Amino acid sequence: MPKISEFFGIIVAMFYDDHYPPHFHAIYGEYKATFSIEDFRILEGRLPRRVISLVLEWAFLHREELGKEWELAKEHKPLFRIEPLE
Repeated sequence: MPKISEFFGIIVAMFYDDHYPPHFHAIYGEYKATFSIEDFRILEGRLPRRVISLVLEWAFLHREELGKEWELAKEHKPLFRIEPLE
């Protein structure tokens, strides 16, 4: 699971050859959720409300980069790190 960012104990990752629609994974302790890149809705899983807010804030700032990461992952190319939320 390539980690693309980490902030406030939240790990954001993407998998190579993952299923559509384009999405990313957010992991916080025992919680996990999958977010759509297109509209940032939660596709599956759950996270505490505050963590969802932080992930969404980060995702809005990096929407374009997330799309590029998805394309790289589909092509099995190395993923880059995206700046964490500060």
